[in-house]
Amino acid sequence: MKKGVRTIFRQGPAVKYSCDCLKIVLTPFFLAGLALAGGGQLEVTVVDRDSGKPIPCRMHLKNAAGKPRKAKRAPFWHDHFVFDGKITLKLPKGNYFFEIERGPEFVTRSGRFTINDFADDSKEVDLRRFVDMSAHGWWSGDLDVRRPANQIELLMLADALHVVPLVTWGNDRPKKGPGLICRNGPEGASHKLNLVPFSAPVRFDNNRYYHLMAGSFSRPGGTLLLFNLPKPLELDAADQEYPSPVKHLIAAREHTGIWIDLTGPFWWDLPMLVANDQIDSIEIAHGHLCRESVIDNEAGGKPRDKMLYPGKWGGARWSQEIYFRLLECGLRIPPAAGSGSGQAPNPLGYNRIYVHVENQFSYEKWWENFRAGRVTITNGPLLRPLVHGQLPGHVFRADEGETLDLEVGLTLSTRQPISYLEIVKNGQVEHSIRFDEYAKTGKLPKLHFDQSGWFLVRATTDLKKTYRFAMTGPYYVEIGYQPRISKRAARFFLAWVYERARQLAKIADPQHRRAVMQPHRKARDFWQALVEKASAE
Repeated sequence: MKKGVRTIFRQGPAVKYSCDCLKIVLTPFFLAGLALAGGGQLEVTVVDRDSGKPIPCRMHLKNAAGKPRKAKRAPFWHDHFVFDGKITLKLPKGNYFFEIERGPEFVTRSGRFTINDFADDSKEVDLRRFVDMSAHGWWSGDLDVRRPANQIELLMLADALHVVPLVTWGNDRPKKGPGLICRNGPEGASHKLNLVPFSAPVRFDNNRYYHLMAGSFSRPGGTLLLFNLPKPLELDAADQEYPSPVKHLIAAREHTGIWIDLTGPFWWDLPMLVANDQIDSIEIAHGHLCRESVIDNEAGGKPRDKMLYPGKWGGARWSQEIYFRLLECGLRIPPAAGSGSGQAPNPLGYNRIYVHVENQFSYEKWWENFRAGRVTITNGPLLRPLVHGQLPGHVFRADEGETLDLEVGLTLSTRQPISYLEIVKNGQVEHSIRFDEYAKTGKLPKLHFDQSGWFLVRATTDLKKTYRFAMTGPYYVEIGYQPRISKRAARFFLAWVYERARQLAKIADPQHRRAVMQPHRKARDFWQALVEKASAE
């Protein structure tokens, strides 16, 4: 037999809370070759194991030196490409390594093959779904996508996503004066917006939606994403402080259904925007959390203390700490997730949000339930929580002097090993449960409340090169029908407002400075009032 392509495929483990594991399969195949000068080719067909039909997927293909390889006519970004289920790889002679994925609900297939001169053969690979989140009412989305519009349907299919507000315009490229930049040209080329606005979401494949009018609004104080607008806004340049971003956000709020997402909790204007009621969600799983690494900075936002938040996981923990302090102030902003794909090196949907929708799924219901806080966020493990039959966002209430004991129900599916599950209560880890102990019973410890508060569940994988985790949206508890407000947390944001004000004091024009400072003064009063109103230390 002539040696053309030598392939070895292996399948990674999928672990559910019951500890059901797939065995690693290592099977050699020796494939014959035909005449093809200057290297060879391998046709790969990827099928769904249950149906046997080809399915779109994503491939990370590298040569022996670890350099990513492209495939002709397949949409490529950073280190991967997607295809509709069948692709012919024409490659120089050499050894190659690959991973094939289709979002976090399918088992990863990985392996290696060798291309010899004159190689020409084919291989079928199956992908097995180990959990179907939508079958349980959980529908996936990615809030930060910067990929070309002419590729978005294949990209969503390849990573099994259901909702994407595609960023096609914004002010986040250097330019003078107000204006818009469109990113939905061929291969993501940027040009001035000259397309007819798409004011309605596009539905395809029965239950997948994308909206082509998402916009990116960047200022020195942070980056916001604007969703569900009927047309782009005229925005000022990204590098100037004047006028206040609140001016544009108030104008955006005139449109029904508008949603404003903050792309990270560390942005300097967070306390001001929250105090002015201009934030609908905050990305806790954001574009700094990448598939193979982390971006170890706050991108000009409020920097973390690296003594308190060290190492590769420090930035992620800092983002969560800021969010927890907002919850400690009695605020109920749902957590969000965005891959940043097209700017960050991530595939579409690497960081994703799952929103629970009862009965018939639709684009409008997805956003409605998102606002209600019925969410989980993840870049790895998949969580399906229920607490006394209630989803995240629920408020448990009791009269003054009464207590509540709550039993947390959770179904967990994961492809990566997890050591501990954590229940976070009022900003602190209340229970840390070894995963092997949880797997024996499928039960978590009860939570006791004699005062108002909140809680959520977090799972973190054991990967060292990046921070891969999942987190439920928060649940709330009101004893005496009043939320918990922490004085320490309110003081944290009050100090943040003063720190930001010192930056804005450098604006040269006194009229501009006064105008920009106005919403920050409102924020100062807001956080000071919470300090005085606090019900907990």
